[in-house]
Amino acid sequence: MSEDKLSPAGKKSSAPVMSGAEAVVRSLELLGVTDVFGLPGGAILPVYDPLMDSSKLRHILVRHEQGAGHAAEGYASATGKVGVCIATSGPGATNLVTAIADAYMDSVPMLAITGQVFSHLMGTDAFQEADIVGITMPITKHSILVTDAADVPGALAAAYEIASTGRPGPVLVDITKDAQQNEAPFVWPPVIDLPGYRPVTKAHGKQIQAAAELIAESKKPVFYVGGGIVRGRAAAELKTLVDKVGAPVVTTLMARGAFPDSHPYNLGMPGMHGTVPAVLALQEADLLITLGARFDDRVTGKAALFAPNAQVIHVDIDPAEIGKIRAAEVPIVGDLKDVLPELTAAFASEIGKKKLDITAWWNRLNALREEYPLGYSEPTDGLLSPQAIIKRIGELSGPEAIYAAGVGQHQMWAAQFIQYERPNAWLNSGGAGTMGYSVPAAMGAKVAEPQRTVWAIDGDGCFQMTNQELATCTINNIPIKVAIINNSSLGMVRQWQTLFYSGRYSNTDLNTGHDTVRIPDFVKLADAYGALGIRVTREDEIDAAIKLALETNDRPVVIDFVVSADAMVWPMVPQGVSNSYVQYARDHAPSWDEEE
Repeated sequence: MSEDKLSPAGKKSSAPVMSGAEAVVRSLELLGVTDVFGLPGGAILPVYDPLMDSSKLRHILVRHEQGAGHAAEGYASATGKVGVCIATSGPGATNLVTAIADAYMDSVPMLAITGQVFSHLMGTDAFQEADIVGITMPITKHSILVTDAADVPGALAAAYEIASTGRPGPVLVDITKDAQQNEAPFVWPPVIDLPGYRPVTKAHGKQIQAAAELIAESKKPVFYVGGGIVRGRAAAELKTLVDKVGAPVVTTLMARGAFPDSHPYNLGMPGMHGTVPAVLALQEADLLITLGARFDDRVTGKAALFAPNAQVIHVDIDPAEIGKIRAAEVPIVGDLKDVLPELTAAFASEIGKKKLDITAWWNRLNALREEYPLGYSEPTDGLLSPQAIIKRIGELSGPEAIYAAGVGQHQMWAAQFIQYERPNAWLNSGGAGTMGYSVPAAMGAKVAEPQRTVWAIDGDGCFQMTNQELATCTINNIPIKVAIINNSSLGMVRQWQTLFYSGRYSNTDLNTGHDTVRIPDFVKLADAYGALGIRVTREDEIDAAIKLALETNDRPVVIDFVVSADAMVWPMVPQGVSNSYVQYARDHAPSWDEEE
């Protein structure tokens, strides 16, 4: 929320008197919130009474509080708006913790509101008491405890401001039951006093100039683009800069869609399961133009051996990220939406009418593209190829759809084989790697963007963690499409067991895709939830099933794609080694040459 809307409201004496619970609902309305996800309980019950009378707030009753949190994440990630979730005290609040941690890792703007026991009972181990402010302190931008009804509007306005500005993230507001029940004057807009919270948005001009000079002098530059471009809504500004410089671009897992896949400068995704050209471009570069990325271990491999010959320009709105893992020759703290146009202008001035001469660099990268195209081998066990299925989902649904993935092999295949042409089309749990993210996140995205097709691309393991939200979708007319990439196992764990544990498959078989027994039977489960259930076991059924799902908009759709358990995610850089050891294999597992 902008500061002018948060200026003092005038005389307190003219303010209407209402309960703290009524103030929660009224504050959310005035903040522009239209949708909330939650589940009531005793300590938050006072809020649910006036919530019933609100004509501006749509409340989606979830089946588990974790689903509320992930739905709020999906809502925020699809739109850039703040996602809101509500839970009661104790276990209700702790059930939000995974989603809050997930939002924190991936910089998702989220407001979590929890009820708390009466203030005089706090610290007594009262029924359903938990110190949720203390529990979430390490995984939120800020956690606020409210014990006075008069403080409700200011706490919620401050939380909204913190969640949505600077580096976005989750903020928790915990409100005691007496603060909800007691009455106080409702003052709006409240005065927000956030000492020490001053997000830097404008970069220093000298740093911009230094960055432009480094780019102009480089011979092997690479744009290393992270999720900050998406969160900062700076995709258009990025494209303008890239077109001006003419250098290659790699988009991290969190940045898929920040730069169009169809653009000739896009080398794809870097990292553990990145394309060979993207991985080696970073490794061989002499300059990394790092934009809203954080040198995550899944991108760098062994950090000490990452991009050994490269200088670094690092632009991020969070100063804590700069220098955390890799020192930057040119550190720039600022908002990418503001920084990138200034950098484009500075580079244009620096280079003049000349063109950056990186022909030899492009020759090398194009040779890698030709030698190592992204592909896959057909399974030899007669079962379906998961890569082919996901590729067809993307081709038939198109770039305007939203794709929310669970975590594991299907997540990597969805990142690799769907063409992303716009930001906010790809939703996934990147930093935390949370199984169970997909279905509720897709639900939240569909609430936020009802006109778009929304797919949850899930694994049979992930799906079983949060599939109860299909009931929420059916009852609330949220017709998401769910593609279960069913390899009857915990696929990514199984892949590691194949490569690093001599094929000893300890506790990774889920029994979900076997011909003789399916526990559970996903088609029957879909039917029980009021969804359309489809099973696909043959290649000639794939397109028809996807098309039927796209045509069905009166209920959710679940497609059980029975795929090979032997399919693996390639390329791959094993954990803890140099990215120079990227392995590209289609037919067999390589032998890893690890470094000490």
